[in-house]
Amino acid sequence: MADVIEVGAARNGAPPPAGRTRRRGATERGNRSTPYLFLAPYLVLFGVFGLAPILFGVWISLHQWDLQLPNRPFIGLDNYQDLFSSDSAIYGDWWSSVRATGIFTLFSVPLLVVIPLGLALLLNRSFPGRTFFRAAFFAPYVLGVAVIGLLWRFLLDANLGLVNRVLGAVGLPSDTPWVTDVPWAWVSLVGVTVWWTCGFNAVIYLAGLQDIAPELYEAAKVDGAGGWDRFRHVTIPGLRPVMLFVLTTTILASANVFGQALLITQGAPGEQTRTVVWRIVDEGLRDYDAGRAAAMSVFFALMLAVVSVVNFRLFRYRED
Repeated sequence: MADVIEVGAARNGAPPPAGRTRRRGATERGNRSTPYLFLAPYLVLFGVFGLAPILFGVWISLHQWDLQLPNRPFIGLDNYQDLFSSDSAIYGDWWSSVRATGIFTLFSVPLLVVIPLGLALLLNRSFPGRTFFRAAFFAPYVLGVAVIGLLWRFLLDANLGLVNRVLGAVGLPSDTPWVTDVPWAWVSLVGVTVWWTCGFNAVIYLAGLQDIAPELYEAAKVDGAGGWDRFRHVTIPGLRPVMLFVLTTTILASANVFGQALLITQGAPGEQTRTVVWRIVDEGLRDYDAGRAAAMSVFFALMLAVVSVVNFRLFRYRED
């Protein structure tokens, strides 16, 4: 009977009982707070292991933070100015490492974007042994950089390496300095990195290809579109968000190259293949100048952030 009275009152425009209003408000507040409760563990971990180290690194970069001295005075932006001052002790080495990183990124990224796409298109077809080839192309990626570096350092050795022996056996030059001279050192670093990591990008592309509706290809065939037209007007638009992800992550990974250069070329010839991350490690852990190393890290991170923003603006996915 009470329920009938409440319904009738609601229909007549009368306000609901105060107790029910309070319960409804509490429920709505609870519903609004639920997403934040689920996010809380991640936000705590991100704050402790992500945001706090970033802020501490910026703080260090504003100090003369010598790990061997007890006093670490505040010097403002002096560490950043040293990166651009030709009179500073780190100017030449810093920009040499930026150049080396730029060369590696410039030549590795296009290969790591295009070759995996071709592999994904092939592996997306039905043929005997497809599962085996998918696993075979992805297999090198599960190996650590230490394994890859030592393996290819031995294979590419100019005197004892298997690569030069095979080349000599087929009548090609057998004394190529793969790890001690340019441009061969860059060929080695880029080639090894492409062989090592292209399987990962191929798997990402393959997942994107399987999300494209087959009806789109059938409709394109009905309209008379050939293989190239279907690729341009169906595959590429369908893969646009995936390609943006692959391009951005590949640029970031290539710009942070360290292990391959350390183990394969060891910076040779001279320091021409010594990259930015290597320079930061040397500055902070060999020369004990954490302030300059932090300034290098912050500036390099800002450079990569700008590149990422440009990628998203140029290639961002738009719903048609």
